Amino acid sequence: MVLSTDVDFLGELEPVAETLLERHYQKTKEWHPHTLVPWGRGEDFEEGYEWSPEEAGLSAEVRSALFVNLLTEDNLPYYFRDIERMFGRDGAWGEWVRRWTAEEGRHACAIRDYLTITRAIDPVALERGRMIQMGGGQVPEPASAAAGMCYVALQELATRISHRNTGALIEDKAGYDIMRQVAIDENHHFLFYRDIAKAGFDHDPSQMVIALEPEVVNFAMPGTGIPDFAAHSKLIAKAGIYDIVAHHEQILDAVVMGYWGLPGLQGLSGEAEAARDRIVTFVEKSGRVAARVKSRREEREEKALIVA
Repeated sequence: MVLSTDVDFLGELEPVAETLLERHYQKTKEWHPHTLVPWGRGEDFEEGYEWSPEEAGLSAEVRSALFVNLLTEDNLPYYFRDIERMFGRDGAWGEWVRRWTAEEGRHACAIRDYLTITRAIDPVALERGRMIQMGGGQVPEPASAAAGMCYVALQELATRISHRNTGALIEDKAGYDIMRQVAIDENHHFLFYRDIAKAGFDHDPSQMVIALEPEVVNFAMPGTGIPDFAAHSKLIAKAGIYDIVAHHEQILDAVVMGYWGLPGLQGLSGEAEAARDRIVTFVEKSGRVAARVKSRREEREEKALIVA
């Protein structure tokens, strides 16, 4: 149930949500997972079958990314619960929540079918991971609608980056096409959340800045309940699929500092001014760390070229 303190705020932004929902309908194109999955490559899993990495034709880093990406999508029931809690089930907000959920549901269908058909990931480990992930029901739980807008905007963009970069490392065209399509969906979701949050900053900048601070400083991808998530995250970062460089350049700098214009917001309360100062300090620190990581990566790439 929507918090009583959020009712007026969501009501003020509902006309914007309605406009963004209509834009979403106009910009998105219908697609069907079954048309992208290479069914002709499938075989029965005979009794006693044991998976081997040699079947995958993928690096360990890409397998980790696919494992995390799919199990993240599988946790959809819990995301729906919290999205509906934050935004409600009525009007444009409710229609968006249901539309978003339906579109996200396709992602798990398409990715799982592809991984099963191609045997790219151990199906036993995948199913056990799904049971653990959904049995735990661990998801981020923003404290308010304003915080939720901030979090999902950042998270949807992060997810889009991860899906797109994963697909780019899959040489199999079917796998590439599936991840590309999923990334397109995630980008449309990001645009809705990015722009509704921007409307929130325009309407009540102090409330939004205060809500934004914990979502930036404590940001975590929604897959934190996945088994061995930390180890998978390290492999994903190592491959450049998603790391602090991407997070800083494409999310913190581009969206928080750029599109939402955090440094230039006017009329903030004293509490919001202090929150903004802490966010800016955090982003600057993130930038320094990202610069060091990027420099080391470029040095490794240069050495690899020399050796080659």
